[in-house]
Amino acid sequence: MTTDITAAAGALGIRREKRDWKGWAFVGPFMVVFALVFLTPLAYALYLSFFQEKLIGGNAFVGFDNYVRALTDPQFWEAFGRVLLFLVVQVPIMLALALGAALALDSARLRGASFFRILIFLPYAVPAVVAVLMWGYIYGDQFGLAGNVNDLLGFDGITPFAKEWMLVSIGNIVTWEFVGYNMLIFYSSLKTIPTDMYEAASLDGAGAWRTIFSIKIPSVRGALVIATIFSIIGSFQLFNEPNILRPLAPNVITTYFTPNMYAYNLSFAGQQFNYAATIAIIMGVITAVIAYVVQLRGSKSEVR
Repeated sequence: MTTDITAAAGALGIRREKRDWKGWAFVGPFMVVFALVFLTPLAYALYLSFFQEKLIGGNAFVGFDNYVRALTDPQFWEAFGRVLLFLVVQVPIMLALALGAALALDSARLRGASFFRILIFLPYAVPAVVAVLMWGYIYGDQFGLAGNVNDLLGFDGITPFAKEWMLVSIGNIVTWEFVGYNMLIFYSSLKTIPTDMYEAASLDGAGAWRTIFSIKIPSVRGALVIATIFSIIGSFQLFNEPNILRPLAPNVITTYFTPNMYAYNLSFAGQQFNYAATIAIIMGVITAVIAYVVQLRGSKSEVR
């Protein structure tokens, strides 16, 4: 049957097109790097999570024992609860500030919008380590700005490194760093809104606030979903800020202050590579699930 079809196609002058592999010549280098720096480490971490270093016998297969241990580990859940609280409080504040800044910059009433856009974005251009060190000096109650203010007041009124204020202090640093980045995402989305919509709203008698809530904010919903997903991933990956501030507040920032710090210290300080890989895999799955749910809900809202 196949031979008859081929013969008939040949008789009619129809030639089978050969698959063109030229596209892979362009995509191939990226796929190789992607496999080496992403897929391979991920597969190796997954492999390590099913093993455990034994005193007798060396590295032995233990199945899901590491996962059971992690899911019943109070230090892991304390770290996870801390970053979850950080996410719930800090991310909405940061995105609200970024959206407000973008709306202000997009307003025709603001003079010098280019200057303020650069000014708001500038903190994102500062390397993260430098930013944390700078804020660490400001927070220092013995040597920094906070200490100078306390000396002026005559009592310890500002204690950024206190246990009850540490998460707020870190949240302030992260917000300062990334408001400008998210502002640029929202501002770029606002610039894609057709001017016809503004003209129609003006003819209908819509004021500035009505235009914001009926045109601008609905138009940046996609950008808001993207920024939220990025912020969720960043919150669960919280590491640089507490790790750099730890020498300044060693009694407050523990080795398991965040899940990433916990995995890092398990691996490099405790030599528990298998358990550290398990923590990383669990956090990766949790982050992916939450990010997917946010994306799904955002997509449904756009359809409506």
